[in-house]
Amino acid sequence: MTVEDAATAGCRLPILGTLPAAVRFVSAEPLLGDFRIGEHRINWLIVGGESGPNRRPVDPANVRSLRDQAVARGIPFFFKQWGGLRPKDQGKTLDGRQWCDCPKRPRRIAQDSRTRPGSMFDTCGGSMR
Repeated sequence: MTVEDAATAGCRLPILGTLPAAVRFVSAEPLLGDFRIGEHRINWLIVGGESGPNRRPVDPANVRSLRDQAVARGIPFFFKQWGGLRPKDQGKTLDGRQWCDCPKRPRRIAQDSRTRPGSMFDTCGGSMR
């Protein structure tokens, strides 16, 4: 589920826990403002800045806030990029390291016509924690 800021978090995060999914993840891309994870059922948090000619800057304090909330709750945190004209322009190092945490592979993955088992894990280079 995509969440960009507090307004979208307030609307979308309550819905996330009701969805039948093996892994409930939030993609905060582009991150446009801080938000609170709260007690929502999140299994993975992906954060990134915006890229492209009309990109909006990401505030490092907001990235750190989400990282700290995820770490405190034991939620794997994946920082994708700072953003820039091109996606890799500013890199993806946050406070001296790259955050590429992924959730453990679930024992069972609900299968239906909309899901392909394991596909969401490909973004981590196939590594599981």
